[in-house]
Amino acid sequence: MRFICVHLCNLWLVFFFTTTCAFAQIPKQPGPSSPLYGARPESGKSSSGLPAALRDVRLEQKLDQQLPLDLVFRDESGQEVKLGQYFGQKPVVLAFVYYDCPMLCTQVLNGMVTSFRVLPFQVGKEFDVVTVSFDPRETSELAARKKKVYVNYLPAKMQPGAASGWHFLTGDQASIEKLTDAAGFRYHYDEATKQFAHASGIMVATPHGKLSRYFYGIEYSARDLRLGLIESSAEKIGSPVEPSPFGATPGAAGVTIAS
Repeated sequence: MRFICVHLCNLWLVFFFTTTCAFAQIPKQPGPSSPLYGARPESGKSSSGLPAALRDVRLEQKLDQQLPLDLVFRDESGQEVKLGQYFGQKPVVLAFVYYDCPMLCTQVLNGMVTSFRVLPFQVGKEFDVVTVSFDPRETSELAARKKKVYVNYLPAKMQPGAASGWHFLTGDQASIEKLTDAAGFRYHYDEATKQFAHASGIMVATPHGKLSRYFYGIEYSARDLRLGLIESSAEKIGSPVEPSPFGATPGAAGVTIAS
């Protein structure tokens, strides 16, 4: 009996250390301690509740809407690019964030990369990703650092495709407003408190730049995203989905007031 107990204990120790090592190989997602996750150095008045402007913050579904592909932005290397450069051959996952967002935008990006890790399709091969900052003050240098974090979070075999197929853009106020308006992404910046309010979600567009699917919240089913990409690659437009209040999925924060 003593021999059996000792043997079982040895097996448990082997299992524990093997499991611990396996989990240690997975890169940690950006969190509150990450420099790219922290709040802006500037501060405003503390908010005592939701501002009146919050009623206008939402992610409106504009299915079959043509995106303005002639708009000019800057990529993570600082080069001027037309939005249309990323369309024409493959479906595109589109996300609006700002790179210094202290909470929700990082959760959106984490949700995206978590889904990309297990998709049977790879970024840069079967589809591209365009992430656009809706804060005109942000720089290409910040975009480049953000891109590095998320490309490196993908498995090694996916990283070369993501390096060429996942784009982190910045732009001026006019281009940002035209693109977010076309996509139905409504946000609000309050000068008094130096805060943004915005919804959470991502979109899929067809190779020719028409919005075909919306995904709300901060977690995106790899199965649903795969089906959305398949439909979009064939220029098919999906059906509207029923969002929770403020464009959130059940149990997920859909709007943030972030400094």
